[in-house]
Amino acid sequence: MSVTVRPLGAEEARARFDDLARLRITVFRAWPYLYDGDLDYERRYLGTFLDAQGAFVAGAFDGDALVGAATASPLTHHFAEFVEPFAAAGLNARDWFYFGESVLLPHYRGQGVGVRFFEEREAEARRQGFSACVFAAVKRPADHPARPADYIPLDGFWQNRGYGRIAGLSTTFSWKDIGEVAETTKTMEYWGRRLG
Repeated sequence: MSVTVRPLGAEEARARFDDLARLRITVFRAWPYLYDGDLDYERRYLGTFLDAQGAFVAGAFDGDALVGAATASPLTHHFAEFVEPFAAAGLNARDWFYFGESVLLPHYRGQGVGVRFFEEREAEARRQGFSACVFAAVKRPADHPARPADYIPLDGFWQNRGYGRIAGLSTTFSWKDIGEVAETTKTMEYWGRRLG
């Protein structure tokens, strides 16, 4: 099985909007996001992201089928919920390139695609003149009833890429969990690194 990873231009990303939305809905349904997604939410979230200045999308392809994607944009052009904690902590949000989602269908994992997603987004950060990258990950309680017994957090993978938690920095964002009737607010913690 051969997976090709490459950047998507703005026009191609928009043309593949439904594919990107389906990927997010499928992958984020699993722990720890438990996202009960729908196209209305995707039009708001993904649509806003794709309209952002400096938005970047890398796609993973099996032939012509989009099987994974990773997004990024300047932090200041992302949702306010992700920008405001930086100002509150005395950090300059303009210094940071924000990584959005990194989603890959389970069948294609373990082949280095996740590493390529980080490499592509870091290369784009450098192209746009950034020297620091950051992303936010949901923080669920350790005793959450939906947590699989065999779940292995991605902390080790992120640390191997040079990322670490940014102490004292967190935010909240809302989406609908599986089994919920409405969106609820989730806590998210930041991971970042300075590019060498």
